Amino acid sequence: MRIISGKYKGKKLKGFNIEGTRPTMDRVKESLFGMIQTYIPGSIVLDLFAGSGALGLEAISNGAKKCYLIDNNQMAIQTIKDNSQNIDENLKILKIDYKKFLKTTDETFDIIFLDPPYKENQLDKSLRIIEERKLLNNGGIVICEYEIGEPKTNLKLIKEKSYGPKKIKIFEK
Repeated sequence: MRIISGKYKGKKLKGFNIEGTRPTMDRVKESLFGMIQTYIPGSIVLDLFAGSGALGLEAISNGAKKCYLIDNNQMAIQTIKDNSQNIDENLKILKIDYKKFLKTTDETFDIIFLDPPYKENQLDKSLRIIEERKLLNNGGIVICEYEIGEPKTNLKLIKEKSYGPKKIKIFEK
């Protein structure tokens, strides 16, 4: 894995092997960032199930102003810290449960990445809290990456793409 574009292009990223997780492949990430590139400059980003931090760090590399990297797994947090070495940007790396973060944050976001472990039903719960708490700024987007089921939201679907069993849907407020 690596950062594929922007200021930190080519930086190698470490992964890890935790049951129920899988990294976003470089070709999928490249396609995804091609779809959202106009939203990134100056944005405030939330990578809610950050894992290795690859999506949030890619956003920072492409001009995001600030990125919150959230995960509840200590191995993931350490991997994010390792991967963010020598990245001198506004990163907030927090080990916290996703629901607790969503219910307590005072920040609002322009871009939210939702890529929860596939075997757990966290996508719809996350979307519901994001909408209830108005955490997405007007004109902001939520990127949902999943394999099973369809995300349920009142946000407007603007793009979708499939990569084998993996699906990406992008919603806008």
